[in-house]
Amino acid sequence: MLTNVRSDRVKSVRSLSRRSVRERTGRFVVDGPQGVREAIRYAAARVDDLYVTSAAIERHDAIVQAALEADIRVHETDEAVLEAMSDTESPQGLLAVVAAEAPTLDDVLARSPRLLVLLTNVRDPGNAGTAIRGADAFGADAVLVTEGSVDVLSPKVVRSTVGSIFHLPVVTGLDAEATLDALASHGIRTLAADGSGETLLPDVDVSEPHAWVMGNEAWGLPPELRSRCTDVVRVPISERVESLNLAMAATVCLAASSGATRRP
Repeated sequence: MLTNVRSDRVKSVRSLSRRSVRERTGRFVVDGPQGVREAIRYAAARVDDLYVTSAAIERHDAIVQAALEADIRVHETDEAVLEAMSDTESPQGLLAVVAAEAPTLDDVLARSPRLLVLLTNVRDPGNAGTAIRGADAFGADAVLVTEGSVDVLSPKVVRSTVGSIFHLPVVTGLDAEATLDALASHGIRTLAADGSGETLLPDVDVSEPHAWVMGNEAWGLPPELRSRCTDVVRVPISERVESLNLAMAATVCLAASSGATRRP
């Protein structure tokens, strides 16, 4: 059992809470049973180590057994060590270190996607994670994230996806204008979700391949990006409500697309 909270191993895992360390090592942390379960189920070859407390071994025996069957190194720790490794105040007893994947926009476009989400300058970890989870739930083929956005491999984003980050490609570091041009060149309509739109969501055509383009939480999409999109779409909401937050708007738009684009 690992019991030394000051060990180099503990410090190494905890350092993955820093973006610079994640980028240098190509590793990130998955904290909690849901995320760990999905990492083992869908990306076992990329899971380096699983750290688990005695209580969690009993509570989540199926997850631990799946890790052992996948030849993942499993380390029993005490509660103090897991707390020292995690950036949460109350970790749930399971923490995995996973190798990052680096899908590209070309990879995504080569698969003839029907539904995409492009997140531009999204800064809030919860919004980014929830948008990824919504994209997964409603059958999107990938999530595209522009440069200047939150790191999708940060612990808070990964937790917010509740495992969805292992279900679909998430391409990061993209130039927004170049990405819109690439989508257009592949016949993918780009639908800017923005309160200024003249087209209402129920009236938009989602039968053809398309990408929802979501702006920053505070200032939305800048005019130069809106002008590059095929259409600007507004979600009809009560006049008593000023706007929807990014995660909610993305979920509503993706739900509207789901019936027309979901793969069998």
